[in-house]
Parts: sequence; C-alpha cells; structure tokens
Amino acid sequence: MRRIAIVGAGQAGLQLALGLRAEGYEVTVVSARTAEEIRAGRVLSTQVMFGPALALERAAGLNLWEEQAPWIDGLDLCFAAEPGVPSFSFSTAFDGGAQSVDQRMKMAGWLELFEERGGRVEHRAVTADGLGALAAEYDLTLVAAGRDGLADVFTRDERHSPFDAPQRVLACVYLHGVTPAEQPPDAVGPRMRVLPSRGVGECIVMPALTMSGPCDILLWEAAPDGPYDCWQDRPGAEAFTQRSLELMRTYAPWEYERFATAKPTDVQATLFGSVTPAVRHPVAEVAPGSYVLGMADTVVVNDPIAGQGANNAAHCAASYLRSILDQGERAFDRPWMQHAFAAFWERARHASAFTNLMLEPPQYVAQALDAASRHPEVAHRLANVYVDPFDAPEWIMDPERTAAYLTAVGQP
Repeated sequence: MRRIAIVGAGQAGLQLALGLRAEGYEVTVVSARTAEEIRAGRVLSTQVMFGPALALERAAGLNLWEEQAPWIDGLDLCFAAEPGVPSFSFSTAFDGGAQSVDQRMKMAGWLELFEERGGRVEHRAVTADGLGALAAEYDLTLVAAGRDGLADVFTRDERHSPFDAPQRVLACVYLHGVTPAEQPPDAVGPRMRVLPSRGVGECIVMPALTMSGPCDILLWEAAPDGPYDCWQDRPGAEAFTQRSLELMRTYAPWEYERFATAKPTDVQATLFGSVTPAVRHPVAEVAPGSYVLGMADTVVVNDPIAGQGANNAAHCAASYLRSILDQGERAFDRPWMQHAFAAFWERARHASAFTNLMLEPPQYVAQALDAASRHPEVAHRLANVYVDPFDAPEWIMDPERTAAYLTAVGQP
C-alpha cells in the first residue's frame, strides 16, 4: 500500500486526501488544528466556488452543504470613476452558478469525514525544518499549507511573479441581515456584487453559508494607503461593521441601506491580511535526495480579487489525484512532481494572469468593462472568465484581441 502524507487541512489538502482514500491509498493528513478548533476559530477565507469546482466536489461526494448554501446566480458590477458616483454597471449570469461555504464548517466537516473513511490525522504543527523527516517516512509528501515558513521552502519563480509587494490590503466580515439587492428579471438567485472605485479599491459582497445559516461576506480590497486601507487596528466584528457602513456611505451610497441593519454572524467573523501574488517552483529538496511537492496556494498565490484561490485549490487536488493514480507503482520522483505540477499549471497560469490583470487593469480593460454595461454578450463573457479562465487569453489578456472582439460585437 502506497503511503502519502499531506501537510495542511484546507481545500486542496483535504480534497486530495479524501480522493486518495477513496482509491485505497494510506493517507496521513498533518493538521495544526482539530476539527473543533477550526469550527471555533476565526473565519479562514472569502471563498466562492464556481461551477467547475463545484462539479469536482459533487463527483467526489464532498458537496455536503449544497442543499443549504445559497446559489450565486451571477455577477453584478458597478464601477465608480469618482467616489460615490457610479459610472456604469452590468448584471449577468455565471454558467453553472456558484456557492460559498464558510471554510470553518467545510474544512472541519471534511477533516472528520476523512477520519471516518479511515484516514489518519496527526494534530501538530510542521515547520520547514520538519519536512525532511516527514518525507523520509512516506512514498510522497505534499505541502498544502504555507504557515511556519512552509511556503518559503519553495523558491519564487520570477517569470510568473510580477509583484514584490501586496497590491491590496484585505479585510472581510461575515454578516447576517443584509437586505437582498434588487434582482434583474433573468436572475434565479442572488448575485456576487463587485464595486470597484478608481484609485480606491474594490468592495465585494457574496452570499454564503456559515454555521448559523445563510449570510453575506463583505470583502474590502483596499489599494494600499487609500481610504479603504483603514484596518490596521483590526477592529472587532461590531466595530468592523460600523466602519464598513461609514465607507459605504461615502464610496457606495447606493449599497448603504442594504447594510444599515446588518450584524456580524459571530465574534470570529472577521479576517485581515494581505498577500503578495506570486508563483513558486513547486518542488523543494528538504533533505539530500528527498523532495516534497507544493499544492495550490502554497505555490500559486493569488489575490482574492478574482475569486480564484479556492477554485485553484479544488482543481489542483483533482489534477494531482489523476497524476498520482496514473503513476501506479512507479516512484514519485522529482521529474514526476514537475510533471504533476505542469498539468495543474495549465489551468492555474490563466487564473493567475487574469487575477494580476484585474489588480492593475489597463485602459483597454476599463473599456471592456464599459462595453459590458451596454452589451450583454460582453458582460456574460467577462463574468465567465472568473468561472473558466481558459477563455481569458482568447480576448481579455491582449489589447488587440480585446479590441477585435469588441468591434465584432458592435462596440463603437
């Protein structure tokens, strides 16, 4: 029986672990926290899972909250060139819909399910210095966590890492009591709302499911040193909500009334931080001749502005599972690790490039957004790049292709 260790109990690590257990592999997950500690802890992310990632979970029997979580029908975007003054907007559907489940309940539930299905869990922290000893015990060791210096064992790939500092300062809160937005006639459910303000950042709202029921996640993507960058004191959930209302009153007054009576879902419902988008080389030598393979955002780090993190993790787990099964009894050596990552990178590279583009959108992207407000076809195609980033290089990643497409749809 082949023995595999996975460091980290997030979307990528647990999805892969459960997939491997279903195939009869002996799998150990090393998690710094128990399921109970995860549930009782601070929110972990602002995840939104688009149709293709949800299909992967469904096929693996991991869609445990599909009946309870609200369906996100599509995308509403309202751009403000000047503070508080909307310039243009559009609303359109996602192909396949989307859902968001609080990762505290999701990861805790999956961790317990993994143990129920015969997986082994070690509740302890692993540092970079401990990877060599761990890798010596297993046929394959994967790293699906970045804390305690674990990500740093994977060296930066400068070819795909255009930034050397965070491009946004991030702050989010989970809320009950947000008034539903007015829906377009074609909508079948609530939509994710993205509210960019030039030079200020983005306010993103998405329906979700948390432990106390349906909720809304409010994410501030603050341009550094701008007016949204006001979370250095890391306020408690109630103070966070009041400060958010003050920001909305100025920068998105058309949204303010929807949030006027909202309350945080729990005292642990806030999250703060920033990430430097980067790609790292996926294989690290942790002892002479001994290698580990990085997973998902341990080696491909995206800002959450385009919602690709949890989706990349799901696709990474599914891709690595196929590569492991295809390898059979052959060694999980360094060339195999490079090949396994390359298969995942076929999708992840498009997700990373699109995310980085939206962090620094050039003028032609602004023109495409404006065109989307007048042409439903453009709006639908743009929104579904979030769902399927393989379409991005076909038009939105290149100004000449974008111009040609907009001309073809009749954009003056």
